[in-house]
Parts: sequence; structure tokens; C-alpha cells
Amino acid sequence: MEKIKVANAPCSWGALEFGFEEETQSYQEVLNEMEQTGYEGTELGDWGFLPTNPEELRNVIFKKKFWIPGAFVPVYLADEINHDKGIEKALKVAGLLVAAGFDDSFIILADENGTVEERTKNAGRISPENGLSEDKWKIFAKGANKIAKAVMDKFGLRTVFHHHCAGYVETEQETERLLQLTDPDLLGLCLDMGHLAFGGGNPVSFLNKHIERIWHIHFKDFDPEIGALSKSNQWDYFTSVKQGVFCKLGHGSVDFPEIVRILKGSNYCGWIVVEQDVLPGMGSPKKCADLNRKYISSLGL
Repeated sequence: MEKIKVANAPCSWGALEFGFEEETQSYQEVLNEMEQTGYEGTELGDWGFLPTNPEELRNVIFKKKFWIPGAFVPVYLADEINHDKGIEKALKVAGLLVAAGFDDSFIILADENGTVEERTKNAGRISPENGLSEDKWKIFAKGANKIAKAVMDKFGLRTVFHHHCAGYVETEQETERLLQLTDPDLLGLCLDMGHLAFGGGNPVSFLNKHIERIWHIHFKDFDPEIGALSKSNQWDYFTSVKQGVFCKLGHGSVDFPEIVRILKGSNYCGWIVVEQDVLPGMGSPKKCADLNRKYISSLGL
């Protein structure tokens, strides 16, 4: 069986999709630190963080003997008016990946997280009245299917959806609803352990239940004590992240030893991508990356 490979992502160095103005490290520094801490690849990150010229991107990544397993593409899917723009955005990213030689990467589709005040304010404590109406669910799923089909038809890349706190697909129930409404041949799931746990779900049982639909995996841990403080203090999503709700791997509630056992038992041979979300000014990304990689190594990966 092909071995499970471990990558990291630019968001672990503070290069996030939320448009913070603070400067982050250069991509050269980030890739060097990923290499030094034992990773085999990186996700693409925000458009423009890594080179957008295919030849330059290929040279930068191959020089490290790295791979790009996926690229995050957020789209506000709840309004149909955004679907065509979402297709255009996804095709631009997919075209770069394929032209640069990364022809088995995933488009990692997500909601435009952090843009709806009610969802951002109540991340980690979402109730049904904060969710989509049935009509909006149909629109959301229709957009996800359309984007995944467009990417597959034009470039042959597969698409996974990333459930995410502060978006419309956060809770376990919402994630399952999206899976029910979308084409299993077109759209898989990027299971993010930390986001599912913060949203009130159980990563182990969810993985067991939906293993065939999970094509890509993000390793992130969840600190339940910070989660409880978030609830009692009514923190919004960004405050919770800044307070450390997504802690170092092995320091939270996610049962990673059991998750690794399930993955090995199911012959999963894709990528695990570590995401230690670091808002600008938080901690040492390299130190976190090193600790997280050593933890994953202790699990036999």
C-alpha cells in the first residue's frame, strides 16, 4: 500500500484567507521551515502567496522535492449569483496546478468563511436557527456540484469540500446535509478534525461513518477548555482562534491515534495536511510545525 504522506499549509504561518493586513513570512522562508521540520508538501495557500507562474511554481516546489496536494478555494455558495464567479475562481486555481504539473491535486472548496456576522459571532455554538433554509441548502449544494463538475470537466481534478467554523457548513449535521445533497462522484470531503470538534462533532465516529466520501484530510486539534471559554464568553471565531482553540496536535480532545488506526485500516493513501492556524503575531510557526510533525511521527506516520 502506498504510504500516507504528510504536508503542511501556509495558514500555519499566518498566511490566511481572511485578509489580515499584518505581514507574514515570505513563501521562501515558509517552504524552508516546512522542509526543515520534516514535511513532504504544502497546500497552495492564498492566490499569490506562492508563485502564480506555472513554471516558477513547479521549480520552487520540485526543488524542495515537495508536492502540492490541494488548494483552498472559498466561495460564497449560499447566493446563486456567486456560482459562476466561483467556477471562474476554481478554474483559475486548477489551471495553475495542472500547468505546473500537480495533476492529482484537489480543489478544496469552502464557504466564504468569516463573512457572515451571525456565523462568525457564534462559531462553536451554532443552533439550527443560525443555519440555511431548505431553499438555500439547495442553492449551496447546486453551486458546489457545479464548481466540482467544471473543474473535473476542464482539468480532470477532483474537488473536496472543507467544512469550517464561521461558515454555513460547520456542524456535523450541516456537513452530513451537504454530503446528502451533493453528487458523491463529483464532490468528496476534506475532513478537518479540529473544525468538526469545535463545531460539536465527533471526528472518530464521523470518519468511520463517511470514510468512502473522505478524500482529503486536515489534521487540527481542538482544546475543549478554550472551547468552553469561547462559549461562556461569547467569543467570535477569530477571538477563539487567537486564544488557542486549535491547539498543538496531541494537546486537545481529538483522538489522533484512533484516527490513524482507522486510516491505515481503510487503506487510505492520500495526504494528511497539518493546519495549525496562526493569526498574525501568534507564537512561533516553525516551533509548532516541528512539534506537530514529531507528534505525527510518534503515531507511525
